[in-house]
Amino acid sequence: MAKFADHQPLYRQEGIFERAGLAIPRSRLAEWSGTSGVRLEPLWWAQKDHLLRRTVVHADEIPVPMLKPGLGHTHRAYLGSYGTTEYDPAPIVVYEFAESRRGQHARTFLGDWAGMLVCDDYIGYKALFEKGVIEAGCMAHARRKFDELYSNHRSELAAEALELFGKLYQVEREAREQNLDAIGRARLRQERARPIADLLHEWLIAHRLKVPDGSASAKPIDYSRKLIRYIDDGNLPIDNNWMENRIRPVLGRSNGRFAGSLRAGKRAAVIMSMMQSAKLNGHDPYGYLADVLERLPTQPARQLDELLPHHWQPRR
Repeated sequence: MAKFADHQPLYRQEGIFERAGLAIPRSRLAEWSGTSGVRLEPLWWAQKDHLLRRTVVHADEIPVPMLKPGLGHTHRAYLGSYGTTEYDPAPIVVYEFAESRRGQHARTFLGDWAGMLVCDDYIGYKALFEKGVIEAGCMAHARRKFDELYSNHRSELAAEALELFGKLYQVEREAREQNLDAIGRARLRQERARPIADLLHEWLIAHRLKVPDGSASAKPIDYSRKLIRYIDDGNLPIDNNWMENRIRPVLGRSNGRFAGSLRAGKRAAVIMSMMQSAKLNGHDPYGYLADVLERLPTQPARQLDELLPHHWQPRR
């Protein structure tokens, strides 16, 4: 818990235990952590299976330093993050550690899944869209591009776009305040967001004709033109922010966080998946992990789903 919830690196935990009169070397702490990851792995696979039964999935990734064997320095590995939407009553998040950002990792994780993927404009996802996955896109990512364009160039074009984006987000705030279900969100979006989105689409087409290919203005326009799919489907979120906010907290800040190896990174991803999903489902992560780690050795395989965070009930 101290490593993954409180973001205390092992060397710091070693010092804390030493001050308390306990001689527990960081190598032993690392061993305990790795063992927990191995024991939780069956739940990770079961949770991934439940996630891929959804028709809408979020995807994001964040760089994590990983030690290069025998070289004594790190290179950039990645923690991939996949999850349900904020509208799902049984939230799930699954982290996967990979040694690079190659698109093959996302393709392998998703396998034959062919739903709607909420993600940014990373090129690694493009092959998925060619095999049947539907790109939902991320409005916040598009807005960010125009925000950068305005900040760097004081572009009037970007200012106009940002005003329209702001109006679309106002509709989403109203839907959230009214606690609307998927049908209600779709209805509100059709009534309020559709006219704004149509105006934005026309504006993008008109201005795209005025800027050269590859220019600072062309790139955000090209990406933004494919982001209105969410208006027709109340199950789709407007952006990928929900997933981005699930991946940042698990790594913490400036606490010496890195992966000692690919195997260590994968085991850490398993633990973080179960902890974060437990939190999303309203459970105390420590209580959840302590219980399932005790029950797993004798839990029948056919009843494994009972230990998933969105099904788990503490023993009385």
